[in-house]
This record gives sequence, structure tokens and C-alpha cells, in this order.
Amino acid sequence: QVQLAESGGGSVQSGGSLRLSCAASGFGFRGYCMAWFRQSPGEEREGIAAIGGDGSTEYADSVKGRFTISQDNPKSTLLLQMDSLKPDDTAMYYCAAERGPYCSRSWSREDNFGYWGQGTQVTVSS
Repeated sequence: QVQLAESGGGSVQSGGSLRLSCAASGFGFRGYCMAWFRQSPGEEREGIAAIGGDGSTEYADSVKGRFTISQDNPKSTLLLQMDSLKPDDTAMYYCAAERGPYCSRSWSREDNFGYWGQGTQVTVSS
């Protein structure tokens, strides 16, 4: 059974950094596309970063150059390093998984992913 559990959220000032983790169980990373999404109140859930089973990565323009997605395969953990945070980054952050091993061209759409964690809140103050 695929299970995902996020951690690492919190409150930080603008310009600060956070690292999110997503502990995965029930499957192997190499056969899946993994991604991070976020959702602010009243907004749609948006894909911000994805990584395929081959290690290839994709980023939304809004986070490119500031966020880094990676995998710790021995620990079955998906990571998101977030630097130069802005108030606009405030949202609930979710990790997601879908059988791959490659991420589709429409990876940023939430309906491409069948497995989700419960989310972790990130708040960035100005």
C-alpha cells in the first residue's frame, strides 16, 4: 500500500529557507514519478516540482532557481529544498506519486497523480 507523509513545514521570514521531506512506503522510487504540489486558500493545487525515476527534474517557473527537488533513495524520502522564500510561497505543500517511471509532460496537473500525502503548512512572513 502506497503511503506518503510530509514533514518539515513551518513559519519562516521572507528570504529564509525550509526543507520539506516526504516519507514514502509501499513502493520503490525508481518506478514512479514523484512531485510536490502546493495549494493556497481559494486557489487551485499547483505542481511546483517533479522528479522521475531516472532522476530527471521539472520545475514550475514560480520556483525555478529557488527550490530543488531530490530523492534520498536509501531512506525512501522525497525532499524539497526551498530557498529565498517569499510570502507568495505560503501554502499547504503536498507530495504526490504516480506510476512512471517518467513524469508526463503535464506533470503539474494534480489529476496525473493518484497517491497523495496529507500536506504540511508553509508560512512565509514579510
